[in-house]
Amino acid sequence: MRIIAGSFRGKQIAPPKNFNARPTTDVAKEGLFNILTNYFSFEEVKVLDLFSGSGSISYEFASRGCLDVDLVEMNPIHYAFIAKTIKDLGFNQIHPVKHNAFQFLKFCKKKYDLIFADPPYDIDGIDQIPTLTFENDLLADGGWLIVEHSGSFDFSGMPNYRESRLYGKVHFSIFEK
Repeated sequence: MRIIAGSFRGKQIAPPKNFNARPTTDVAKEGLFNILTNYFSFEEVKVLDLFSGSGSISYEFASRGCLDVDLVEMNPIHYAFIAKTIKDLGFNQIHPVKHNAFQFLKFCKKKYDLIFADPPYDIDGIDQIPTLTFENDLLADGGWLIVEHSGSFDFSGMPNYRESRLYGKVHFSIFEK
């Protein structure tokens, strides 16, 4: 796994052997960030990274100049790896939270310009991510929620759905406020 662009471009991130996460592929990450670059100025956005796993998406935002990234991961092994990586890279703008992402969406009071969610593909309740995001008014006006998921789920009938993008086997469904 590597950081694709920005001040840490090319930096390799190596999770430990006991790591059980599925990081977003480099091809999918590059495609997604090419889209985001056309719509957002990273220096001005507030980002929430849910089900962070390895922290890869947060590192990418920080490397590209984002100054405010909240990251949510509940797995203790993943969280420890993320905290160490943040410290090692000096990413003071990333604020890790060890918590259940669904519960975080229920009590969070902050508004974000971008929310990225990469839950395990087989998780129950994936359709609750957009519902909780919009019910709790977590997006700023014009903000996007991006949910990474397998092809077995279709979000296109849900409120605030904007579009989907496909990179290999990785699907991104985008919602807009």
